[in-house]
Amino acid sequence: MTTEDAAEFRLPDLRFVPVDALVLHEQHDEQRAGPLVQRLREQGILRNPPVVAPLPDDGRFVVLDGANRATAARTAGLPHLFVQVVRYEAPFVRLTTWHHALAAFPAADLHAALGGLADLDCRMTDVRHARAVLARREAIAFVAEGGDRACTLHGPEDLHRRNALLNTVVDAYRSRARFYRVPQDSLDEAQSRHRDVTALVVFPHFEPAEVIELATSGARLPAGITRHLIRWRALRVNVPLERLADAGTPIAEKNRWLEGWLNEKLNQRQVRFYEESTVLFDE
Repeated sequence: MTTEDAAEFRLPDLRFVPVDALVLHEQHDEQRAGPLVQRLREQGILRNPPVVAPLPDDGRFVVLDGANRATAARTAGLPHLFVQVVRYEAPFVRLTTWHHALAAFPAADLHAALGGLADLDCRMTDVRHARAVLARREAIAFVAEGGDRACTLHGPEDLHRRNALLNTVVDAYRSRARFYRVPQDSLDEAQSRHRDVTALVVFPHFEPAEVIELATSGARLPAGITRHLIRWRALRVNVPLERLADAGTPIAEKNRWLEGWLNEKLNQRQVRFYEESTVLFDE
């Protein structure tokens, strides 16, 4: 840890919150949420807390990362969930974008899947122009098809109608093709990492205010598009499931227990801050 980081470092804000106070901003993955319920029950712990941000003057929290864990907690009937609370602003959170690299699903097949979607207009162009159009938000996404070919996807101007159409676009391929989430908008870069990639769906950059507006209205972005980079993210906290499931203990009492439990870990030097980027192999 550098001297500057050591001076700024604070323990993450970890607490219990009501499950009913959690608002998702993205769709959850049914194929992952179901097994998560079973894993919670088998392991008896919540290893990594979802990351949430308070909604202004609302008393609720928007889930920035952990939609599947939050959904699993609701499905399991847990009254409370253990979360990491962050301020939804720099330098605490940085919002970037994931793009979808489609595996063994040629662009022609994607065109066929998108062809029948109402309100969607597909326009062939080159990659440079597609990037410019997307940056100006004149398109909801574009598809890089190889070489210099791209197809820009256009729809309504209203945020909520555009988001509904974007969900429809993702739904058109998510059940038919496997895809990788990649941070770069380059098809060549995606293919250098994954040899079976045949097309790349590139999404726009979203602002936190848009995420909040959609979430509080009850809408959700497609899963696997927003990428929240959290400063000093809490991992491997391993809170016992029995604490989450206990409906008889008031949440204030649970949080007092949590404060003492975390202080004990700190005193026993079980808390470690990693300054460098970290790769985990036991997720």
